[in-house]
Amino acid sequence: MKKFFTAHPQTVGETYWQHMAVALSFAAALFGAAFAALVHAFFPAWFEKTASAKITSLHQRMVCSRKKQSMSMSKGGGC
Repeated sequence: MKKFFTAHPQTVGETYWQHMAVALSFAAALFGAAFAALVHAFFPAWFEKTASAKITSLHQRMVCSRKKQSMSMSKGGGC
């Protein structure tokens, strides 16, 4: 049963608790982006780029930084 909770975090170089903290920080950022998009739907002049900027930032944080870590080990390129 322990492996159920630890297998995936190990694949990204994190403990269960580290992975939980990172995932919760992403969830909070996504809730914020969703709220900005919801407000933007009703008031188009507000939060014009907030949600898309947050998604771009999260992509950079999750995908690109992990690719750079794994590629630096294998001498690959960037994101």
